[in-house]
Amino acid sequence: MTTRQPRTFSHIVGFDDCPFPRGHRGDVPIVGVIYSGLRLQGVVSGKVRRDGANSTRELTRLVRESKFAAHLQLVLLQGVALAGFNVVDVPRLHAALGIPVLVVARHAPRRDAMRRALLECIPGGARKWALVERLGEMEPLAGVYVQRMGLSREEAAAVLHETSLNGVIPEPLRTAHLIAGGIATGESSGRA
Repeated sequence: MTTRQPRTFSHIVGFDDCPFPRGHRGDVPIVGVIYSGLRLQGVVSGKVRRDGANSTRELTRLVRESKFAAHLQLVLLQGVALAGFNVVDVPRLHAALGIPVLVVARHAPRRDAMRRALLECIPGGARKWALVERLGEMEPLAGVYVQRMGLSREEAAAVLHETSLNGVIPEPLRTAHLIAGGIATGESSGRA
């Protein structure tokens, strides 16, 4: 019996959204940073609608149309939603790009609060909540919480170990967060 070696992922894109004022309506900039190993290779940017439904389509476009597309092996997301509650359809993103997707959060989400907010306050909330439920609970791993599509728990743990240099958040997500903050407010601040 042969055991399959876990895959390694040397070319990764990490996405985060720009901070925005509570009352903001409309589009919110998003930033993706591409790493080759621990080296920053490039940046892509786009926009998604606050509490909208276009995050999966925009992430797919940004990856496919980038000059890095042929080499990318993994997508990292800072949570399952961008721009408030613009929920990413992770299985659809994985299928469209043909590469694994790893969702990372510093803390476990408050699922009851998220469910209430989506169902009571957000247009299209029932469909968005179905996307969240379909992905399943976040699992604790290497000091963070993750949801994964297209990679094993062992492979996800290796990604976190190899890319988390300054704390527990992978460097592509930490860098995307810093750049997004700098774009939105003139300087970066806070933790990823």
